[in-house]
Amino acid sequence: MYRRIRDLREDRDLRQKDLAEVLHCTQVCYSHYEIGKRDIPTRVLVQLAAFYGTSTDYLLGLTDEPTPYPRAREKQDP
Repeated sequence: MYRRIRDLREDRDLRQKDLAEVLHCTQVCYSHYEIGKRDIPTRVLVQLAAFYGTSTDYLLGLTDEPTPYPRAREKQDP
């Protein structure tokens, strides 16, 4: 997972500081996410997936498909 978030950032020519601003944390905190020194909270994982337009499963390494799943539609009352 840590390698993927670093690769996604680098592929977009972003700095750790840029992602830290998006996530409202410090650059040091974000750096610790990338090197695995700090666990990534679920909220942050979801934010990263939304930012990169991918799924949390992709970030977690559960799939190699970067395209996110379609969102489920809410049921409408008849």
